[in-house]
Amino acid sequence: MSGSGLPSFDPRDPLGIDDLLSDEDLAVRDTVRRWAADRVLPHVADWYERGELPGVRELARELGSIGALGMSLTGYGCAGASAVQYGLACLELEAADSGIRSLVSVQGSLAMYAIHRFGSAEQKNAWLPRMASGEVIGCFGLTEPDHGSDPAGMTTYAKRDGGDWVINGRKMWITNGSVAGVAVVWARTDEGIRGFVVPAGAPGFSAPEIKHKWSLRASVTSELVLDDVRLPADAVLPEVAGLRGPLSCLSHARYGIVWGAMGAARASFESALEYATTREQFGRPIGGFQLTQAKLADMAVELHKGVLLAHHLGRRMDAGRLRPEQVSFGKLNNVREAIEICRTARTVLGANGISLEYPVMRHATNLESVLTYEGTVEMHQLVLGKALTGLDAFR
Repeated sequence: MSGSGLPSFDPRDPLGIDDLLSDEDLAVRDTVRRWAADRVLPHVADWYERGELPGVRELARELGSIGALGMSLTGYGCAGASAVQYGLACLELEAADSGIRSLVSVQGSLAMYAIHRFGSAEQKNAWLPRMASGEVIGCFGLTEPDHGSDPAGMTTYAKRDGGDWVINGRKMWITNGSVAGVAVVWARTDEGIRGFVVPAGAPGFSAPEIKHKWSLRASVTSELVLDDVRLPADAVLPEVAGLRGPLSCLSHARYGIVWGAMGAARASFESALEYATTREQFGRPIGGFQLTQAKLADMAVELHKGVLLAHHLGRRMDAGRLRPEQVSFGKLNNVREAIEICRTARTVLGANGISLEYPVMRHATNLESVLTYEGTVEMHQLVLGKALTGLDAFR
């Protein structure tokens, strides 16, 4: 406390946002932060430079052991955490690396969420406990080589053959694909778009890894190939038909991104803040110059506005009042501002900003992918535009 009786000013929490968090919220956040500091931060620059995520199955089991997989789901070994607690976990994971947060998001908010919300009792019992523990990694097959922002145009097709389903098609840019034990795949059928639970060992299913990425390099990204993959009748998710299924999963995943992007921004801001107080030019720390202070102030304002926005959306989700348009609001703002924070932080670090000895450029390049996946800037602008005007500009 200061002499005035007010709390001291904390440069890393200038608005006192921690005051909004319960002891349980803080415990969840601190658990994930410690895990990331121990298991990711010492190695992630090397993983990024090599373009791989070694030991991903072990990392998944460790994430399962701390309750981070499917953590906002209930039952089946899931933690049953609040939306805010899940968001805090996403922030801490992405402060380490977007690829780690993507691993958790795809596992919990896409693959597990789809099975939990739309699956049969048999599907839930067969997969969710093992996915919650990290024993089985999941992936989510929606995007195709020629159909990204317009999933309604997908060409992957599932047809009935007697009592079975036979699926043919391709999915692209699939996080976790090459290490997944199960894929939730969306396909056209004569009855509309349906979701299928596809074991990775099914004949005709393969997941070649995508190489030569300059973003999300410490992440497994794959293509899914389905050549006459034959599945039993009970492989289909029984509780949903049409695009409502995959789009509701995407909304849940986008919510995690609203928080996660602020983790990447926070790591870059804190790196710039520390650098500015220790790097000397013209006989004094560069943080003492007005232009540098202006950059730090602007970064801090946008960072903590974004965290407040994420927190607000989390409380709405916990109250059952969060609309998809509000998730688009958060995803559009927070990822866009996070990229700008990273770029500004890079200028504070000067030439050192491009070095993997600092996290800034790694976060900036990762966020270029985050900006595009789960809905591009343009798509979220149009979602908000339609909500604001009542006029559909998509077609």
